[in-house]
Amino acid sequence: MEKLATGYGLIEGPIWDAENGLIFSDVVFGGVYGLNAAGETRLIFPHRKGIGGISHHVAGGLVVSGRNIAYKAYAGGDTVILLDRDEAAGNVGYNDITTDAKGRIYAGSLGSSPVFDDGRKPQSGDLYLIDLEGTSRKVATDIRLTNGLGFSPDGKILYHSDSPRKVVNCYAVHEDGSLGKKEVFVEVKKGIPDGLVVSVDGKVWVALADGGQGVAVFNADSSDADFIEIPQAMCTSVCFGGADLQDLYIVTGSEGTGTEKGASIYRVKTTVSGLEVPAAKVQLQT
Repeated sequence: MEKLATGYGLIEGPIWDAENGLIFSDVVFGGVYGLNAAGETRLIFPHRKGIGGISHHVAGGLVVSGRNIAYKAYAGGDTVILLDRDEAAGNVGYNDITTDAKGRIYAGSLGSSPVFDDGRKPQSGDLYLIDLEGTSRKVATDIRLTNGLGFSPDGKILYHSDSPRKVVNCYAVHEDGSLGKKEVFVEVKKGIPDGLVVSVDGKVWVALADGGQGVAVFNADSSDADFIEIPQAMCTSVCFGGADLQDLYIVTGSEGTGTEKGASIYRVKTTVSGLEVPAAKVQLQT
């Protein structure tokens, strides 16, 4: 296991990009960054704080979460809001996001902020789907704290972390993007489930935050497959990268490090490739 970078507040949203390397956000101090093969980091977007999820977009930029779901082009220009918050309806923003094979975006909303004190009591959020034409609809409800999202290799199951309940749920996925009944895929025994990814063999790799200190790996039948321990308590998310998608990038928060900028990035080689997460194809209405 290699420690590639440190000095951030709370790292989230890791995705792999052949040109920029590992792309990630710092939720607490803001910004979207790229970490290249030489271990060098660069600022991609001096963006707002609170970005918990990032996806590629075919237009040549990134979709980011936070106070809304928005598109930002690498070349600059105006931010395009794809899905706004609605505080009056108990939606204060968004955390993790993912995309399906058609390029639609799934985004988990927040009923209250898990990081910044907004004066609200903890409230549940929902799961939204942004269709290709840019319209959105609610596809699941009552997620206490929405986190990791990922599809099974055949795209027929969506996995979704609900952190306070210590469960990763799963839904059957219908052709139109709507979801079946929420079911518990697995209940974690240590820490709380945060970000997740799926490998080509159907295993689900779940970052365990709040003292989880690593990544729990589950078979498609929910049985335990492996555990990858890291030297930090707050494991926040995971991502496959590298030319063969067999490098597992593990990102963390600062909890337990004794400093507010102790969040780090680790890399470990695996024997299986991760599933490539498709780029979003949602229409950009400027």
